[in-house]
Amino acid sequence: MGPIIGITTRRREVQSSAGTSPTHTLNDAYTQAVERAGGHALLFVSQDPATAAAMLDRVDGLILSGGGDIHPAAYDGPDHDSVYGLEPNRDAFEFALIREAMARRMPTLAICRGLQVLNVALGGSLHVDIQHDIDGANDHFLTGDPVYETPVTVNLEADSLLAAICGATLAGVNSIHHQSVKELGAGLRSVGTSTDGVIEAVEHEDADWPMLGVQWHPEFLSDKADPFALALFESLISAAAG
Repeated sequence: MGPIIGITTRRREVQSSAGTSPTHTLNDAYTQAVERAGGHALLFVSQDPATAAAMLDRVDGLILSGGGDIHPAAYDGPDHDSVYGLEPNRDAFEFALIREAMARRMPTLAICRGLQVLNVALGGSLHVDIQHDIDGANDHFLTGDPVYETPVTVNLEADSLLAAICGATLAGVNSIHHQSVKELGAGLRSVGTSTDGVIEAVEHEDADWPMLGVQWHPEFLSDKADPFALALFESLISAAAG
């Protein structure tokens, strides 16, 4: 049996036989990408942060998935009309997960919101809205067909693990976010930026922690057999296999 990868979920209101119900959800693209890479998914629902250690005892690796915004209060950020999908309970649980994963040096892939959770958990801050905060920034919140395309070019640091996985220092990616890293959290380094200066990828200075944070959504690109996206998940599964 391949490594077991814990993946965080989000709460949404969905229609059920009982009417509109709050439900823990995760796009199937995540689990398919993990299985494609040789792993098995175990979904984590947001709960008491004190359970983080026990939850990670059950898995070999961790994916922090995408979703709504982190509450600005978590990084002393301003309110903004674009902020959406706040889940303070999820924030607290995922902050605890990432700190525990770092303590264990557990293989981790932080995707979109997940990268932002990682950054804030380690003391960093966010641009509350990219186009509001960064002069000349492009619209990074693309939806529809572009989620399966690669319209954004990311420059990768040549000495990064990410460049080694990609096999190049330029990567084409998708983009479904309106927030991004502002001040880096403790121990993090930016290893990928888009052409308009937005931080798109981070790694940790501790080489013993196999962790990657990417602002794009490789799970969608994996569905289209994008080789870089596939390699990201394969790298996680390989590290989780020990």
